[in-house]
Amino acid sequence: MPNSSTDAPVIVIAPDSFKGSLSADGVAAAIAEGIRRVRADADIRIRPMADGGEGTLDAMLSMGGERRILNVEGAAGPKRDAAVGLLNDGSAIVETAEIVGITDPVGMGVPVDARSTRGMGEAIRALLDEGVRRFYVALGGSSTNDAGAGLLAGLGLQLFDAAGKPLEPTPQALAQVARVDVSGLDARLREASFVGMSDVDNPLTGEHGATAVFGPQKGVTPEQVAPIDAALGRFADLLEAALGRRVRDEAGSGAAGGLGFALRMLGASFEPGAEVVARTIGLDEALDRADWLITGEGRSDVQTLHGKAPFIACRHAAAVNVPATLLSGAVDAAALPRLAEHFSGCFSPAPGPITLETAIRDAARLLANEAEQLTRLKYAARTSI
Repeated sequence: MPNSSTDAPVIVIAPDSFKGSLSADGVAAAIAEGIRRVRADADIRIRPMADGGEGTLDAMLSMGGERRILNVEGAAGPKRDAAVGLLNDGSAIVETAEIVGITDPVGMGVPVDARSTRGMGEAIRALLDEGVRRFYVALGGSSTNDAGAGLLAGLGLQLFDAAGKPLEPTPQALAQVARVDVSGLDARLREASFVGMSDVDNPLTGEHGATAVFGPQKGVTPEQVAPIDAALGRFADLLEAALGRRVRDEAGSGAAGGLGFALRMLGASFEPGAEVVARTIGLDEALDRADWLITGEGRSDVQTLHGKAPFIACRHAAAVNVPATLLSGAVDAAALPRLAEHFSGCFSPAPGPITLETAIRDAARLLANEAEQLTRLKYAARTSI
């Protein structure tokens, strides 16, 4: 049950990051600063959120664990340092956006049909070397569209053309693949389990598949959709026959340019990313006897209600009758009626018309000011305590 307003308030702050501006930790810290200006006695419980995209690794490690830096291939081929996480229960978190992310200018500097997820497989193999056997793979924010051929190549899969020449695991090469050799796949994969963190339910191929739906944001042109989709289908035909499993049409196979397909071929289960994060960071425990949740993201619109971190945090709060306030960098006015069905108020920290550059630069200050005013409203406080 929530506390009485006469008690020291218990406030849970569980935002996603404001991409391009503040990490989820930074957002939470700014909100906490504003609250403390009004209620210095508040029991503030910070639980940074994410939904499987950029920032998921940070959120998963926020309650403990170890960050490791691995040197693996980026989407464009050259090696790069990328972080992975070892959690306290012995499992690992591998974030796609960290290794082959769409915000990486080097990876995005080559055509989409030349990008590969090999670095993902290299990261998993390195973690297998350390004894890890349970993996969480955050699938948001990828720059790749290779059906996970690269990931599997990093784990020992080999591809050949009709003449027996080895092929690179890129979309342009998959159009020529005639044989896949699965005999070299790391034997330790049989002992491993994978959880794909994504709320995407698209299949691998077709009009609702990875290439048609998500390819354009990665650089796939209208003219490339059909040939790349066909190349992914060709690869899937061969791999499914070799492993005796058909998963291309299962929900999530189209996630992250088909990385979901590769994980499905390894026997992965799928969960909404924000739900995995909420469980890992102990959001439900933080909400125990709380009387307010503040969550948010860079921009909220109707898509927020489709498994995004603020909505998942709100649902967990609603389950224990804790009101949830949305404090996002921007809130789509057209979405307010839908958002208001779930949130106890939807707010933006912008004090008036400002440029995007100013909003990004001053995000921490603006958030703290808005959180202060919301706290005054919430607790009817006229002076600092």
